[in-house]
Amino acid sequence: MDKLQTIKVFIEVAKQQSFSAAAEVLGISAPVATRAVAELEGRLRVKLFNRTTRLVRLTESGTRFFNDTQRILEDLDEAESHAAGVYATPSGTLTLTAPVMFGQKHIMPIVNEYLGMYEEVGVKAMFFDRLGSLLEEELDVAIRIGHLKDSSLYAVQVGSVRRIICGAPSYFKRKGIPKYPQDLLEHDLIFSNTVDSGSTWHFQNQGHKESVKLSPRLMCNQNAAAVSTALKGFGITRLMSYQVGEEIEKGTLQSVLTGYEEEPLPVHIIHVEGRRANAKVRAFIDLAVERLRENPYINSQTK
Repeated sequence: MDKLQTIKVFIEVAKQQSFSAAAEVLGISAPVATRAVAELEGRLRVKLFNRTTRLVRLTESGTRFFNDTQRILEDLDEAESHAAGVYATPSGTLTLTAPVMFGQKHIMPIVNEYLGMYEEVGVKAMFFDRLGSLLEEELDVAIRIGHLKDSSLYAVQVGSVRRIICGAPSYFKRKGIPKYPQDLLEHDLIFSNTVDSGSTWHFQNQGHKESVKLSPRLMCNQNAAAVSTALKGFGITRLMSYQVGEEIEKGTLQSVLTGYEEEPLPVHIIHVEGRRANAKVRAFIDLAVERLRENPYINSQTK
């Protein structure tokens, strides 16, 4: 097997974390894949994988080699694809995911615009408040809120969001406005466990951090339900700024304790293919980056 082929086998084994799975993707036998990696390790005189009966993981040297060779192959594939015209017209089905309310409020308008621009594409949009694996779930694009942990993904930051504590003006007229985090102990609280999984809310003010353990009057697992209940004046809730931005702008919800908010969380568009992304992916990302960076609900840090 030539040098380029052994590198391609190595990269696929690294991605699949399995010789047999990589062999299936490449259309070769598992022994051939194993020999290719062994040949590569012999040529480099370095161990690229740690192997057990169940797991195949990159060594430190293997990780560096993976990052370097993947970039080289991406450049080669990009050159071939440009020559062949593969990137010319978006087509096929784009699969994407985002948090539920973010998807409904801020991604679907982009999806609709995208569908109107490209007649040969379809979209499979899946919105859920959990983190899925792009590779395992065969996703093309994902919107992630928070700090990224997977360094193998390609990411473009498009904005940031804050956790906002808010309630209806009618509630504050009746119960008063909390001035300090500890004041929340005297208020009716609405928890959404997709934003706060525990009973403790964290705050910071001029570098000082504090936490308050609270007991909610209502606990729900859907952000829309928390918004609806807060709008009716039943209590104070804490949600992401993009979830209540319109309500705060209209005045139907009022933010409080703004001086105690935690640091904003970044919003990224992520994908796995980098510069090799085909036309349907690149076209959607280009459009989504432009629209989301224009979106005041994920780019305004006004408190």
